[in-house]
Amino acid sequence: MSTATKPKHIGRNISRIRELRDMKQEALAQALGTSQQSISAIENSETIDEEKLIEVAKALGVSAEAIKNFNDENMISYFNNFYDNSCNGVNGMFNANHCTFNPLDKVIELYERLVQAEKDKVEYVEKLLKEK
Repeated sequence: MSTATKPKHIGRNISRIRELRDMKQEALAQALGTSQQSISAIENSETIDEEKLIEVAKALGVSAEAIKNFNDENMISYFNNFYDNSCNGVNGMFNANHCTFNPLDKVIELYERLVQAEKDKVEYVEKLLKEK
C-alpha cells in the first residue's frame, strides 16, 4: 500500500484564487491573451506546466508558489498577509496591488451560494415527489 499523497489539484487552486479575486474566467483569459475555454480547461487540469503557471499567477497577482500551496485553511491568512505587505511604500509611492475586498466575505459568499443551490435541489426533489 502506497503512502504517497495525492498531488494537489492546481486547476482547482487557480479557480478558487480567481474567485476570491472576484475575477471571471473571461477576465483572466483576457489578461493572458487566451479564450475563456482555455481557462476552463486549465481550471479542470490537475497539473499545469511551470511556465503557464507563472503566467497565470502573475495575472492573478499572486506567486506560483501561492497557487501550488493554496488550501482553505491558510487561504485567509495568506491573502491578508499578501495584501498587507503589498501596501508598503516603494520609493515613496504605494503599490497599486492592495486588497479591495475582505477574503472572508468572499468565502462566506461562496458558501451561501452553495447552501442556496442545495436548498434549490431539495425544493425541486420535493416538488417531484409531490407530483407522484
